[in-house]
Amino acid sequence: MTSADMHGEVRDPELPGRLLVVERDQLIPWLRGRTDGDFATPTDACPGWTVRDVLAHCSSALMRAVEGRFEEGVFSPEANDRDIAERADWTNAQVVDELERGMTEAGPVIAKAGGALDGLALGEWVHAGDVREALGEPGAYAGVGLPYALDLLVRITRERGHVPLHADLDDVDQPLRFGDASGERTPGRYIGDASTLVRLYAGRSVDAAGFELAGVGVGELNIFG
Repeated sequence: MTSADMHGEVRDPELPGRLLVVERDQLIPWLRGRTDGDFATPTDACPGWTVRDVLAHCSSALMRAVEGRFEEGVFSPEANDRDIAERADWTNAQVVDELERGMTEAGPVIAKAGGALDGLALGEWVHAGDVREALGEPGAYAGVGLPYALDLLVRITRERGHVPLHADLDDVDQPLRFGDASGERTPGRYIGDASTLVRLYAGRSVDAAGFELAGVGVGELNIFG
């Protein structure tokens, strides 16, 4: 078994929480310096949602985890819209405050959930990238949280039996192996930078000239769609 195969083999229950805390420390101070106009900016990644809507969705999802509120249909498009609507009268600062609390308190809850909520932390990190991109921030899906996000992505794609992929990343020392490790399907091959690979797995727009992908279709990689 190669080092690429072994990477992410065992679940680290603290990893999702570390990703959230690292992202919190970068995102929250940055958000507190934005204008009301910034919060009203539409997002390309989440059509119909503004920056504020994305943040309200993120904060409500995390608080549901913290408070154990998982009623039927939770996280469906309809439930997400209701969560956003419930915060319509809040100030932007209140939305950011709730997001900060959720990113602080959700980690231990996710750790105890045995893996069932690990994808929530990854989704929150991706949405932070959506917000940064909407506001023109360079490196939207990169930054200090990227190594944690990659580790989490490796394990989540393996647990889900996702399409296998061998990734040679320009900015990571060792290759990474994503998806099903049974050997029943020959792994696809990706060559490019890590943030572009994250975009592909999240179903976000990419520069087609900025990477090489063989043996697997772009649409097959999306874990959220």
